[in-house]
Amino acid sequence: MTDAAMSNAVSAWPTEALALRFSAFGGPDVLSVSRLQVLAPEPGEALVAVRAASINPSDVKNVAGRMKQTVPPRTPGRDFAGVVVAGPPEWLGVEVWGTGGDVGFTRDGSHAAFLRLPVAALSRKPANLSFAAAAAVGVNYVTALIGLDYAGLANGETLLVIGATGGVGGAACGIAAARGARVIAASRGAPDAASPACRATREFVDLDAGDLAAAVADLTGGRGVDVVYDCVGRPDLTEAAVASLGFRGRLIAIAGTPGEHVRLELIPFYRRECRLLGVDSLKRKATDCAPMMDTLRDGFESGAYPAPAIAASYPLERGAEGYAAVARGTRGRIVLTMHEG
Repeated sequence: MTDAAMSNAVSAWPTEALALRFSAFGGPDVLSVSRLQVLAPEPGEALVAVRAASINPSDVKNVAGRMKQTVPPRTPGRDFAGVVVAGPPEWLGVEVWGTGGDVGFTRDGSHAAFLRLPVAALSRKPANLSFAAAAAVGVNYVTALIGLDYAGLANGETLLVIGATGGVGGAACGIAAARGARVIAASRGAPDAASPACRATREFVDLDAGDLAAAVADLTGGRGVDVVYDCVGRPDLTEAAVASLGFRGRLIAIAGTPGEHVRLELIPFYRRECRLLGVDSLKRKATDCAPMMDTLRDGFESGAYPAPAIAASYPLERGAEGYAAVARGTRGRIVLTMHEG
């Protein structure tokens, strides 16, 4: 950064600002709001004034101590949207969005008024999305994108999404529909009208109503689907997902319960030349995710991808309440807001 740029940027942030913190692992009640020093970015870094940041289930797990890489005290939070207030001149004042498996885990995260990041982690926010909507995209759409790219989902293929009303499930529905795929959405009960899945398809299967594999066979004339995106990881549903695969079908798995096992009959699996693909977006740092956010931007600006459904917004000072809502399994995205304007 040039001296002039640094001079202009220095006046753009206070010496201290609020951040959500935890010093010991536990439930949402271990979170408190602290006033921390706002440090100038190092060379190769930028400072973002966070306008909004969503709370993901992985953030709740992080605070609970389920992520071995996290050492408290820590500011949690993966997803963010805001404005660059310090860094390279070409980034100053730019509205950005992003996410990363290191943000909030091995480095302080986005549930704070300011966030320091490598410049390579910056991506321009879609002009047509509010800060709250942009902040709710990261983890869900990056995870969905990685899985669908691994599976090579193509125009004209059929995708079954198990857990379609969840964050990743809705994102997978939206991306797949934009690619020209047929989408079958499976969820418990009727989806909310605001769910991205409802924008992507009219073909729904109620997971509480009976045999998933039989329902898929009826919808596909017995052919099965090309790709299953399993966002639930419940053994009986995963076994039904395997049974729903057609020739050269691909199953994407992103969830599971420790200690639970899935039965897999290998002969029909290999004779259909099926594949099982695992996805863990936590393995991608913010610098890895920025190019994916760049890829996603066009889909949101064109309207091909629906904006996330925001269930509730909380000011940063009430961050623990937002975490409690996510822990309860609230449908739709929970967002923290930090700055006005």
